[in-house]
Amino acid sequence: MNHILMSVKLNNSNNIYKPFHSFTSHLLLLLSPSSSSLRFVGVTKALPTTFTLNSHSTHSFIMAQSSINHDSLLSDSYPYLEYAEIVVVRHGETAWNADGRIQGHLDVELNEAGRQQAASVADRLSKEPKISAIYSSDLHRAFETAQTIASRCGGLEVIKDYDLRERHLGDLQGLVSREAAKTNPMAYKALISKNEDQELPGGGESIVQLYDRCTSALLRIGSKHKGERIVIVTHGGFIRSLYKWACPNGRPSGKIHNTSVNVFHLYDDDKWTLKVWGDISHLHQTGYLQSGFGGDRTSA
Repeated sequence: MNHILMSVKLNNSNNIYKPFHSFTSHLLLLLSPSSSSLRFVGVTKALPTTFTLNSHSTHSFIMAQSSINHDSLLSDSYPYLEYAEIVVVRHGETAWNADGRIQGHLDVELNEAGRQQAASVADRLSKEPKISAIYSSDLHRAFETAQTIASRCGGLEVIKDYDLRERHLGDLQGLVSREAAKTNPMAYKALISKNEDQELPGGGESIVQLYDRCTSALLRIGSKHKGERIVIVTHGGFIRSLYKWACPNGRPSGKIHNTSVNVFHLYDDDKWTLKVWGDISHLHQTGYLQSGFGGDRTSA
């Protein structure tokens, strides 16, 4: 018995749905004459004359083709064909953020405002296209934010990754930012140095070391998820390094707010593009936009 393999041509000339960009592909739908059932089987840029259903048998198909706009076929699980879409979220607010205290690698939990922010961004992401995986820094403020997102987005298991941590800020960790220059002038001088190879006293990372760690982590994670949309929950300094990678000649990135949403696309050739930067619309809607310290040069 012949099956019918329908090829539906997808066009995105209006570029309405940004994650697709511009491409032309064919959505393959398998119609079984015996049951009149229609089943999605895949996407291709070439039209095959045969299609393998399993490892044991190959069936021939009658080809039928039509052309429609892609918008009517979108679903939450439709693949991103050419890249990994990586949604990078900063953790929710902590008491140390609100106090202007430098956290770095110190493990501080969310405050109540931070938990509300996490719930707001989780609700937002649950209404957007399907998430395939969630990664998080192992520090509590990021991991709790990630768990809140996971609970709203299908109950995915959060994957902890040490390399997603904030910049190690050495002897400055635990100090109030506005007092750091007086409390530890040597460490503060290293922090504000224009020399990006300058490490911070007390085991702190240089800007270059942070950049290398961040970009390596994203390449490692992103390479596993081509064609998927994933979430990474991390820290202000980490996100700033990603911005520098995607926009090396761009304007200064500005403050990185708690639970801000930043969207990047990672392609096969390690091309890394920025699509959304610093979106906190979910906080405006809920009234939980806070002015807590963090996400700047001394980050948190």
